[in-house]
Amino acid sequence: MDHNVHTFTIEEVCNSKTKKDFANVIRTIYEGDPEWISPLDNHVEEIFDPRHNPNFEYGSACRWLIRDNSGNLAGRIAAFINEKKIKSLPFPVGGIGFFECIDNFGAARMLFDTAAAWLKERKMEAIDGPINFGENNRYWGLLVEGFTATPFSTNYNKPYYRKLFEDYGFKVHYEMFSNEIDLSKNMDSRFTEIASWLNKKNDVVVRHARLDNLKEFAAYFREIYNESWQHHEGFSEISVHQANKFAEEMRHVLIDTFCPFAFVKGEPAGFIIAVPDLNQIFRDFKGRTNVFKMLLFKWRSRNNFLWYRKRGILTKAHAMAIGIKPKFQGQGMETGMMMSSLDAVRAMGFKTVELGWAGDFNPKIIRLHKAVGAYPIRKHVAFRYMLDKGREVSAPAVIPLGKRTR
Repeated sequence: MDHNVHTFTIEEVCNSKTKKDFANVIRTIYEGDPEWISPLDNHVEEIFDPRHNPNFEYGSACRWLIRDNSGNLAGRIAAFINEKKIKSLPFPVGGIGFFECIDNFGAARMLFDTAAAWLKERKMEAIDGPINFGENNRYWGLLVEGFTATPFSTNYNKPYYRKLFEDYGFKVHYEMFSNEIDLSKNMDSRFTEIASWLNKKNDVVVRHARLDNLKEFAAYFREIYNESWQHHEGFSEISVHQANKFAEEMRHVLIDTFCPFAFVKGEPAGFIIAVPDLNQIFRDFKGRTNVFKMLLFKWRSRNNFLWYRKRGILTKAHAMAIGIKPKFQGQGMETGMMMSSLDAVRAMGFKTVELGWAGDFNPKIIRLHKAVGAYPIRKHVAFRYMLDKGREVSAPAVIPLGKRTR
């Protein structure tokens, strides 16, 4: 392996040409890989556009790409800072993401060095990565086990990436486990009983988000999320603007039975947000969209994606997020909401549901995944690199199994 960093040149992404090259790096890396599904170029580009990403209200980002001596694309990286999240951390931590690189440590080191210098200049004392400049259920973590096709906006990468990170000095900060439910198998009867018990309780009602009330449910989502995730390291509240933007994104992919919300005596208590795995559809897009492709996608997505389901193209759902207010945890609500949707999902012809990643710091969610019969399919890790060499990388605080109160 060539360790000579001088065989590469680096440049900042700052114009239409370098933006296009930033997108094209992945095609160089993954050409011929049957498991890789290209993210949509415009979906990634919007993350770095202040007009589309509300995180620019609280932070900044920068991107670079590198070329070899022949001018061929060899890698890319992004660095970002979210000042709002930093306030909840014991010391300033920046992020890197969208890392791609040929199997060459010299190239990787140049990318890491450049991002680290940018973050250090801005007084960061550590780097987390690979993460997203936005939601942690998208483009988060390095894939280290289960190198099969991932759901939409879930990181897929080459196995050698782990060595590139660790050779540079990144240490595992936490592990992230993805699990899947096989809908061809009957659920344990006790879960049906829990769901039945929940539905019969006079003070518990399960409702589903619909296209005609998305703004209302965006407010419920924001309220529940901000309470249920407030104890997590690096937590920052979702704003009204962010919640409404998320709801608008859901407008194009919503199947109402996929998104149950639980209410206790009228108070929003919990939610599960699930969507069809769009990567099963977008595989053939090869990362590129145009007006015709998107109009065709929207037409075929009518009636809960019936066109794709009838042809066996769409068979997998992805549960992106779950939230339960602390005072309602430990009451079977997660199971009740999940069971309220699984039969409908199965009836539509879906064969599996992938559950959003569970961090090793959250044994409650890991236990829930196991309890509903989900089995492991892949693992990602989030790394941390200390710019302040006087500090050690430590794992996030484990969230207690017991019920929390405010």
